[in-house]
Amino acid sequence: MQLEIRPDPAEVGRARRWARSRLAGSGIRADEPLAETLILLVSELVTNAVVHTGRPAVLRLSLPGAEDGEATVRLEVADRSDRAPVPRCVDGEATGGRGLALVDGLADRWGWSAEGAGKRIWCELDRCARAREAAAPCGGTAAYGGLAYEVV
Repeated sequence: MQLEIRPDPAEVGRARRWARSRLAGSGIRADEPLAETLILLVSELVTNAVVHTGRPAVLRLSLPGAEDGEATVRLEVADRSDRAPVPRCVDGEATGGRGLALVDGLADRWGWSAEGAGKRIWCELDRCARAREAAAPCGGTAAYGGLAYEVV
């Protein structure tokens, strides 16, 4: 499922509402930590696309079916800018610049790839019910710029 995003900051709220509306049919309750994390990741990736490219984008969401208790949720934002995403180091006083660090810390895996005249930034959350309920990470691999490292 996908949502067309206009280059307007108001689209971030619309993207969150759209993602929330898709959770119910997937068996992911709105109050689950997975759902809350997913909505935060939607906010960050759509904000990056809107603010840093000034171009339309497409939000794609792949949710497991209600019967898939251990499946992976995938979120993608494709935009028409060929500028690579660049994590920034910011000080405690900065009001922005932490989006990709947040994605890196919350997603089980994330990365990006060039796509035609633009790019696709993606992240995945593993629906590990036992680990999420205990607030422990599921582990996995994170990717950035072609590099991969183990998340323990």
